[in-house]
Amino acid sequence: MKNTLVICFLLISGFVTAQKVTISAKVVDKETKEPLIFATIGILGKPIGTITNMQGDFDFYVPAEYRNENLVISILGYENFQAPVWTVLDNKNPIIEMEKSTTVLEEVVVTDSLQGGEVLNIALSRIEQNYPMTPYLVDGFYRDIKKVGGVYISLLEAAVKIYDEDYMAPRNKFKLRERVALLEVRRSLGYSSKFTAYFDEDNLLEDLLLHNNVRYRQFPEEEAFFTSLGREKDSHYNGHDIFVVSYNKEYRLVIYIDKKNYSIIHLEYENGQQETIGKRRGLVSKFVNLKRVIDFKEYDQKLYLNFIAVDSKIHWYDATTGELKFETEVHQQLLINDINPSPEERIGTTEKMRSYGLQFQDLPYNKAFWKNYNVIKESPLDAKIIEDLEKEETLEKQFEKN
Repeated sequence: MKNTLVICFLLISGFVTAQKVTISAKVVDKETKEPLIFATIGILGKPIGTITNMQGDFDFYVPAEYRNENLVISILGYENFQAPVWTVLDNKNPIIEMEKSTTVLEEVVVTDSLQGGEVLNIALSRIEQNYPMTPYLVDGFYRDIKKVGGVYISLLEAAVKIYDEDYMAPRNKFKLRERVALLEVRRSLGYSSKFTAYFDEDNLLEDLLLHNNVRYRQFPEEEAFFTSLGREKDSHYNGHDIFVVSYNKEYRLVIYIDKKNYSIIHLEYENGQQETIGKRRGLVSKFVNLKRVIDFKEYDQKLYLNFIAVDSKIHWYDATTGELKFETEVHQQLLINDINPSPEERIGTTEKMRSYGLQFQDLPYNKAFWKNYNVIKESPLDAKIIEDLEKEETLEKQFEKN
């Protein structure tokens, strides 16, 4: 595939503990120069990967022996970038300019006779063909950030292993089937804030996994939902044409479905309706916004979770006067950075994480472990987060104390 991309990488010199090299870059649109968020970064045919952050930046730690493999970058609506790792390691200006696919540029309209509901029905019927139906194990990076009244008060990050038997439809759509083992956890001091009581103290990672609509078949079953689904112009991803199916009534739902095999590869959901949740400490809480992004990647002819991000916003009102007192927000992300489709190991009952909050399950801070672990890269956009969280002392010192 021809690419007229300007490709520049920065190699952080030297090998790290596990003999890895670090590829750092920014991924942008070639025409607009706008950063491309959540672009998938990987090595062709290998199970490891990462994604770009909110400014299109990434650090990708890869084994040194992958120097002769092909680096692949993909994102919906764009042509793939692909090049041998060794050809790009020595460049100094870390910018990658991605070209929109010709399908998107030509604004291809719907030319087949399938309705949106028909496309989704086919995709749902083929989940067991397109997703793993044998036990698998993945490595993941989890992050949650809490915010009160515009000020960030806490950060928690965890390295995890997630084991699942298969993508069989569960009997209970709201009970976690995966088993998760915590490898490392680090957190800031914000969990001692007086506002902690206004956040859910359950296991937020477990809640995040339960947001996987495909894994848990969390789609409305009413006929009215399927007849209300529309078709938007086709897109392009990883060399394939993509159906784009959408629902635009009380909430916004967009589902991207591969025309090759009807696999769901990406989903975006947003609901801005106010909904009363309950009362706490004399205040009434109402959901005011929920955003969800779910993305899958193909490995060994099956689709696996790539990343999931959920942002939620709640307003707290005085129960007597109805006055708005403050706003809380939670930002959650889970990145899958390695896939093992045939694991010999399992996660047993004694190894799996508990159902209560991760902030109560933390382990001693292991600085060496985090040095070359594939996380979602921090960016200048996160400067506000760092500034808020480091009012007392540096995050590094906070991690060491917690």
